[in-house]
Amino acid sequence: MALAAVGRRVGKQLGIAPIACAAQKWIHTAGAAEQQSQQPKAVAMSKLKDSFLDGTSSTYLEELEERYRSDPQSVDKTWGSFFKSLESGVNPEAVAEAFHAFEQGSDVHPLSAAAVSNQTIQESMRLLLMVRAYQVNGHFIAKLDPLGIEQRPVPPELDPALYGFSEKDMDREFFLGTWKMRGVLAEDRPIRTLREVLDRLRDAYCGTTGYEFMHIAERDKCNWLRERIELVEQPQATKEEKMHMFDRLSWSSLFETFMANKYAAAKRFGLEGCETLIPAMKTLIDRSAELGTEAICMGMPHRGRLNVLANVVRKPMKQIFSEFSGVQPKSEGDTFTGTGDVKYHLGTSYDRPTATGKRVHLSLLANPSHLEAVDPVVLGKVRAKQYYSEDKERLKNLCILMHGDGSFAGQGVVYETLDMSQLPEYTVGGTIHVIVNNQVAFTTDPKKSRSSPYCTDVAKALSAPIFHVNADDVEAVVRASKLAADWRATWKTDVVLDLVCYRRYGHNEIDEPMFTQPIMYQAIRSHPTPLQIYEKRLLEEGVVSKEEMSSITDNVQTTLSSEFDGAKSYKPDAKDWLSSYWKGFMGPDQLARIRNTGVPKDFLRDVGTAISSIPEGFNPHRMIKKVFEQRRGMVEEREDVDWGMAELLAFGTLLAEGNHVRISGQDVERGTFSSRHAVIHDQKTGERYIPMQHISSNQKPGSFAASNSSLSEFGIMGFELGYALENPNSLVCWEAQFGDFANGAQTIFDQFLTSGEAKWLRQNGLVCLLPHGYDGQGPEHSSARLERFLQMSDEDPYMVPAVDESKWFTGGHLGSQTQSINIQIANCTTPANYFHLLRRQIHRQFRKPLLVFSPKNLLRHPAAKSPLKEFDDIPDDKGIQGVRFKRLIMDTSATDRSPHPPEEPSFKRVVFCSGKVYYELAAEREKQGKQKEVAIVRMEQLAPFPYDLVMREIRRYPNAEIMWSQEEPMNMGAYTYVVPRMNTCLETEDRLRTRKLPYAGRKASASPATGFGNVHAADQNVVLEAAIDI
Repeated sequence: MALAAVGRRVGKQLGIAPIACAAQKWIHTAGAAEQQSQQPKAVAMSKLKDSFLDGTSSTYLEELEERYRSDPQSVDKTWGSFFKSLESGVNPEAVAEAFHAFEQGSDVHPLSAAAVSNQTIQESMRLLLMVRAYQVNGHFIAKLDPLGIEQRPVPPELDPALYGFSEKDMDREFFLGTWKMRGVLAEDRPIRTLREVLDRLRDAYCGTTGYEFMHIAERDKCNWLRERIELVEQPQATKEEKMHMFDRLSWSSLFETFMANKYAAAKRFGLEGCETLIPAMKTLIDRSAELGTEAICMGMPHRGRLNVLANVVRKPMKQIFSEFSGVQPKSEGDTFTGTGDVKYHLGTSYDRPTATGKRVHLSLLANPSHLEAVDPVVLGKVRAKQYYSEDKERLKNLCILMHGDGSFAGQGVVYETLDMSQLPEYTVGGTIHVIVNNQVAFTTDPKKSRSSPYCTDVAKALSAPIFHVNADDVEAVVRASKLAADWRATWKTDVVLDLVCYRRYGHNEIDEPMFTQPIMYQAIRSHPTPLQIYEKRLLEEGVVSKEEMSSITDNVQTTLSSEFDGAKSYKPDAKDWLSSYWKGFMGPDQLARIRNTGVPKDFLRDVGTAISSIPEGFNPHRMIKKVFEQRRGMVEEREDVDWGMAELLAFGTLLAEGNHVRISGQDVERGTFSSRHAVIHDQKTGERYIPMQHISSNQKPGSFAASNSSLSEFGIMGFELGYALENPNSLVCWEAQFGDFANGAQTIFDQFLTSGEAKWLRQNGLVCLLPHGYDGQGPEHSSARLERFLQMSDEDPYMVPAVDESKWFTGGHLGSQTQSINIQIANCTTPANYFHLLRRQIHRQFRKPLLVFSPKNLLRHPAAKSPLKEFDDIPDDKGIQGVRFKRLIMDTSATDRSPHPPEEPSFKRVVFCSGKVYYELAAEREKQGKQKEVAIVRMEQLAPFPYDLVMREIRRYPNAEIMWSQEEPMNMGAYTYVVPRMNTCLETEDRLRTRKLPYAGRKASASPATGFGNVHAADQNVVLEAAIDI
């Protein structure tokens, strides 16, 4: 027989009796020498053991072979494996070598070793390719779509036949162990049947969860995931865990049902179809808290927001129900309530316990309907939290962002946000992204809203693992959520959880989706909810009784009804809308005291010396060395202070006072125009030195940060706005490379910066530096679009603020004018005034956004310098108490700053202007010798409008024509903004003769500026001559 022949050949190979080889020597427990010397004796069949491992007779082996051929199931599975190996063509030499290895102490089963030895190199390669194919493409055949509508072709790479394997190979054993690999390819159990390998791969990658991680280049990260994905058996939830998931799913599902019943005609953007988002979020929070997280900041669009507020953040449900009644919230003692916002845009902040008894602080940021706009804002807030809590490991503070499928694939700010994930001054140690994948964007099908298979493919650019989960399977959702939290805590990088679900209703509850997705919504109408699916599953498993589940759902219904009844008497508090409350800071209706911004001269010198010092042994560029020598001369009063040094003095003095200073944007370390040099580089070693981090010996590490950003406006400005939200005791600046490029961040300006306080009662002190000025550099390097920001000012142009002249010299005469406006806009002309403007931003009892239309050619203009005495705390003007920012700078001939100065009847014209055009007007006036006929007044602050100071100048020049001059075209710049306000001032002083304010500037134009240098120069001369000629 075949077996006997094999035994003889094996025996010959080993030099021993064939029967001893086949039965005794191979397995028997006796000593090797004794077994080799004995001849096998006949043994009665009744005494023979049935296991291959205990066989003792060639007769018995032949009998087993006959039994196997007639019925493979009649023999022990170890024998079955042996006979199958023979049928597969294992050669006798391979068997002999396997026996010999086993005899020498190998722990590999000899049958397996013999079978594997017949495995060709080609088969090994094909097998590894097949395993990799499942790791890479297994998600394509995973059961992800809960509706079962999406039909995807099976990738040919997942068919074993492609690799030359057929059904007869399924129970054949193969060697799979690979050096330093985990999961299926681990070395600890390298030999498996092909069927076992395929079953394990399909269980891991083709169930209700699909994984994408093979785009990650690091082996350790991929192995970490393989260990947790390619399990021999998927972990099963205990009864307690199943009950916990059912409870959370009940709250999510029944909340939506309750809201639908009570507010049938209202837009609420419910979560129906993705109710498992709530168990997912709560699992992420619980798991992260176990791993050391103490605070979690979240951002999300409107879909499911009310459910997240109620069931995740724990905002009182009676408050949510109250907001549906449209009652305006109001805090006791406050009169400012803002304009408010729809309930599915609001944020909140609470401390809540986790399932394991820990406490975690949760905050959900308010956001507009501009999907994904909140993403960088949340990152910035989390980064600030990490700074203030000294969270160097970036573990205590976590960012979770929720997205829609259409917006995640389609909105550019998503990539801008993802791109920050590993940038040193922007990373938050990884963000967990959760996508509510409705498989439709409003009315647009996926094939028309993206060019890639998944909405998540953009995340592959930064090597983030992606977990796609069928959102109808709550247990799979919870497992994937735990894995996502573990990944972020371990690797400190982004991870994406894609909940593939559906939207039970249209874009909102009163929308009709059948117009555009009839097939999908026919399926949805008959599709059970995730709660119904899980309830049925638990009953089928017999783990939980119907009564136990009813107890949970009854409790939810009772609580919802009770909270709804409580909403009728609920009194909303405006502070409930805030994600945090800055204790001691004043609202728009509360009068804040005026603070001076001057600094003692000795203090200035100390700070200036630190700023202008370079350590021994450091090799700066020769021109940088010269700049630092000049700066030293400025603080020693050997020369006046220029723009760059004034800014650094403002930063340095604020740092020395214990404040945090951060500036970021494109090229801010050096400055676009080589004016800042906040970070310098050793020309020999490349080492960096940051003078601002060495202001004082007790300075907190990281208290000053200057960081070149990615080439992003929307994302980076949003990040800095979020950073400024966290703590008012910080000067946070974002600088555009050119102000012209700031419109890339227009959504942040419009939806957050200028309207955030009115909508959400959240103050923000972000400073935006927007280089602006007409220098002949063309239409994209001239204008920061001053007119747009002035238009967004909410100040009434026809209402002059009340003035208390008894407080004129202390600066308190305007009351709360600045507090009641939404933004501040300045266009400074002197370094000293810029210094005081920046310091004023911190030395206040309230916070307002500040937009500075910063200069370009004034950075080195010989006339645009300030003596050090203008920075100190000693006033230079008669009667003035304290040194502060000058909202308006008088003509150089004027000296009296009182509200009713002596009249100057000889002047025929007063030219009001703003920004660097002043220096060109002054030069033209000097050229024409009209210093006694034409006064030039600089409006340093445009918003809030300095009505009081403009009227003072009107009183000073009773016979003069009032004119506005600007470089920008008439339909741009400040002209249309100042006209009604100047007219209001003139009317108040009984000087209004015509409502057409005299104008010297460029004509209206579609383009901000010409691209021709000679045309620019000619136009500029026309402007200057029109302003000065009388």
